[in-house]
Amino acid sequence: MRADRPVFVRYLMAPLFAAWVAVMVPGALHAAVEPGTAVPLVADPALEAEVLELSHKLRCLVCQNQSIAESNAPLAIDLRNQVREQLAAGKGKDDVLEYLVDRYGDFVLYEPPFKATTFLLWGGPALLLFGGAGWLAFRLRRRAREAAAEPHLTDAERARAGALLAGATPAAADQSSAEEPRS
Repeated sequence: MRADRPVFVRYLMAPLFAAWVAVMVPGALHAAVEPGTAVPLVADPALEAEVLELSHKLRCLVCQNQSIAESNAPLAIDLRNQVREQLAAGKGKDDVLEYLVDRYGDFVLYEPPFKATTFLLWGGPALLLFGGAGWLAFRLRRRAREAAAEPHLTDAERARAGALLAGATPAAADQSSAEEPRS
C-alpha cells in the first residue's frame, strides 16, 4: 500500500478484505455444485419429521427453557438420538414419550399432564391471580374505611385554616372564624 493513504485505509482495508473473502469464498464454492442435484440430509425424511415433531414436545433437561430440537447440549443430542432409534425400531410416538417420562419424569414434557403432582404447575398462575386480586380488594376496602374514619373539618375550622394559609396571624384567624356564622 502507498504510504500517503490515510491510516484507517492502511490498517482497516486489509482485514475487511480478508473478512469479505472468508465470507464469500465458501458460498461461491457451495454454489459450484450442479444445480438441481440436492444431496439428501437424511435417509428417511418421514422419520426425521416424526423425530422433529417429538423433539419439540420434549424439554432439554440441561437448558430447561429449550426443547431438545432447539438445544445443542450433549444430553439433548442423546435424547434426539434415542427418539430416532426408538421410532426407527417401530415404536409409536406415545411409546417413546412414555419411555422418556418413565426415565426422566414429567419434567421432560413441555406440557405435563394434569395430576396431583403437577397441580401447582397448572393451578399456580390462577392461584396467584385470584390471591393478588383478593389482596388488592382487601387493601382498597381498608383504605376506604380509613378515609371514612378520618375526622372532617367544620366550616369554621376550614375558614381558620384558610386564614392561616393566607398569612393571617393565629389570633386574627380565630377572630375571622368567630365572625362567621355556624350552620
